Amino acid sequence: MSHPKIICMGEPMIEFNQVDDTGRYLFGYGGDTSNCAIAAARAGASVGFFTALGADEFGDSLMQLWADNGVDASQVLRNPDAHTGVYFVSHGENGHVFSYLRKGSAASRVAPRDLPRSAIENADILHLSGISMAISADASDAVLEAIDIARDAGTKVSFDTNLRLKLWPLERARALTEAAMRKADIALPGLEDAEQLVGISDPDAIADHYLGLGAGIVALTLGKDGCLVATPDERRRVPGIRVNAVDATGAGDTFDGNFLAELNRHGDPFEAARYANAAAALSTQGFGAVAPMPMRETVLKALAEAA
Repeated sequence: MSHPKIICMGEPMIEFNQVDDTGRYLFGYGGDTSNCAIAAARAGASVGFFTALGADEFGDSLMQLWADNGVDASQVLRNPDAHTGVYFVSHGENGHVFSYLRKGSAASRVAPRDLPRSAIENADILHLSGISMAISADASDAVLEAIDIARDAGTKVSFDTNLRLKLWPLERARALTEAAMRKADIALPGLEDAEQLVGISDPDAIADHYLGLGAGIVALTLGKDGCLVATPDERRRVPGIRVNAVDATGAGDTFDGNFLAELNRHGDPFEAARYANAAAALSTQGFGAVAPMPMRETVLKALAEAA
């Protein structure tokens, strides 16, 4: 049996994204680590996803989404006693606002006993996030156990802070994301998250912080300014490409998936960041988290035109 090279774990969700002021919403998909898995698959990587879904139509729809995008969902659990999570995105002067219907969801009930140990042990990279931990105490325990399984097996751990203060208080978020980052090989924080979690605004100081916790690679996303990539031996600012953005809902997740796919392809974090920056920028040209995520050939074309 062949195992996916990248395993993502967390809560996938159904998305309703506001498209105008008349109350119309576009049906779509979200959930940061699911988005990451789809982005990586569209970049050509071998990817699997682990979670639990409700035994409902929304869960069926997500299973079809992963099948359509070449993401291995064979380890996904279906829980007849819980629902699949849903969220709404509205847009205003201060950017996008998220509203969630996720309490008691199937994914939030995943516990350490449910983990697909063999899939984690046979992967090259395990990717998780702060949201993966924030949805419940059981889910947080499952994330930490998954990280330990990965480390024992030599699977690299990737972690995105992805702070959502609607899900947990800042002090708990700080403690648990820091615990995860101490065991991460690849740190994928965002600048705004890091400013709250670490209390530092300078990108180089943030990179130093996560390198100091033990990460071998830090890719700090800086929005339209690209990202800062740092290793213990080298660091570079990697610029993005300019686009006419309409919705940045899935940009960070698109970056993560493309970065991990490229890093696993050739091992160069700086080139991986260049590719991921372009993919993330392209993903902001349409509405929703998943629909605008580009395929590999589209990203390569954009990079060639920007050169």
